[in-house]
Amino acid sequence: MSKKLTKRADDYSRWYNELVVKADLAENSAVRGCMVIKPYGFAIWEKMQAELDRMFKETGHQNAYFPLFVPKSLFEAEEKNAEGFAKECAVVTHYRLQNDPEKEGKLRVDPEAKLEEELVVRPTSEAIIWNTYKGWIQSYRDLPLLINQWANVVRWEMRTRLFLRTAEFLWQEGHTAHATKNEAIAEAKQMQEVYAEFAENFMAMPVIKGVKSDSERFAGAEDTYTIEALMQDGKALQAGTSHFLGQNFAEAFDVKFTSKEGKQEHVWATSWGVSTRLIGGLIMTHSDDNGLVLPPKLAPIQVVIVPIYKGEEQLEAISEKVNKIVNDLRKKGISVKFDSRDTYRPGAKFAEYELKGVPIRIAIGNRDLENGTLEIARRDTFEKQTINQSDVVATIESLLNEIQENLFKKAINFRKENTTVVNDFKEFKKAIKKGGFISAHWDGTEETEDRIKEYTKATIRCIPNDVVEEAGVCVLTGKPSSKRVLFAKAY
Repeated sequence: MSKKLTKRADDYSRWYNELVVKADLAENSAVRGCMVIKPYGFAIWEKMQAELDRMFKETGHQNAYFPLFVPKSLFEAEEKNAEGFAKECAVVTHYRLQNDPEKEGKLRVDPEAKLEEELVVRPTSEAIIWNTYKGWIQSYRDLPLLINQWANVVRWEMRTRLFLRTAEFLWQEGHTAHATKNEAIAEAKQMQEVYAEFAENFMAMPVIKGVKSDSERFAGAEDTYTIEALMQDGKALQAGTSHFLGQNFAEAFDVKFTSKEGKQEHVWATSWGVSTRLIGGLIMTHSDDNGLVLPPKLAPIQVVIVPIYKGEEQLEAISEKVNKIVNDLRKKGISVKFDSRDTYRPGAKFAEYELKGVPIRIAIGNRDLENGTLEIARRDTFEKQTINQSDVVATIESLLNEIQENLFKKAINFRKENTTVVNDFKEFKKAIKKGGFISAHWDGTEETEDRIKEYTKATIRCIPNDVVEEAGVCVLTGKPSSKRVLFAKAY
């Protein structure tokens, strides 16, 4: 397979799909709409998972695990949630196969093995978790209950794209219970902040923090807090959501506690999650026509060292020097790979690691050994420099930080350049053709939101947390509006 990618400007969707496959991140599987995450792609997810897991635990959360299957009666208990996910549910109806008497060597569902109650393959876990919480929560002393699980879910999507939308995907989902409404709201907002911190400090992906409109919020929630990012093609990506669930699930599953005053009350709830969709966001925020561009904090390989040599004798001499450099870098917590394969020429190796987005490449040859030097190339800018070998650790440490900061700054500038303030629908339609975020007044009605979506395919991504009161009129209806909201076409 050719490693050359379609140019982003020619066909962004094709560029993305090719990059995911050619960079060895993932591929389509034999199961419709499902993907195989390959080792390099999974290594990125593991780094994301490790940082998020640390952040969750630092905020007092613990991990647990709940069943993949949800009895249909439990799934139906909270009506809005059930209705919101009903069309995406996979359902187990039988528990056994048998030999097909009409087709030798084939199997069929055993008609005698029908389940007494159908099982929904979890699209989200609120139902099974809140049914469990009923047995865990008795008193105010049991609260708050702060639980997270790392799991897979199934949502039977008709149109799929690797990482961005698949029938099965990996994620984390937090589910918490609280004694008061204010505690639950504070929890939901805290997790939005955690997600934003992760996106910006580790993914180098700037996000807008805000609250969803009524029609865009999570099914069964009273409020959904979101982080929204802008991709290089001008479309928005919902990168993470945190939901204030009120007492909806507690009432549906009769989860009560005895308060300090001795009264029986329903608990207050939140749920929150991010998924492997973040890998798609990482790709589309930074990568270019040459391949992946990975922020150092999430790169599986932060530094690759490629020897340039003729014959075994030169390779042995270079390897002796490189092994010391590798050890020195690893002592600093830097992930480094020494690629001494003799089956590929240096140029092919350079192209491979450029495609895979390795932040820093070191090349060292026989002349470098004589001069005590080596060449360093950075992936984000393609800049090269020759340094003394004695300076390599300090230089690499500094460069990794610089690359991380540069990627975030570049993404921030892109978002600024592609955010448009509009005051009427003519300007709105012109801006949406260009792409990017659109800041516009909205009259607050679902009807107007639906009409704007019908006319332009743009949706309200969020009402930003930092939005200021500003007298204006809705871009579509001309009705009074007190604040601007953020529109965009979205993944």
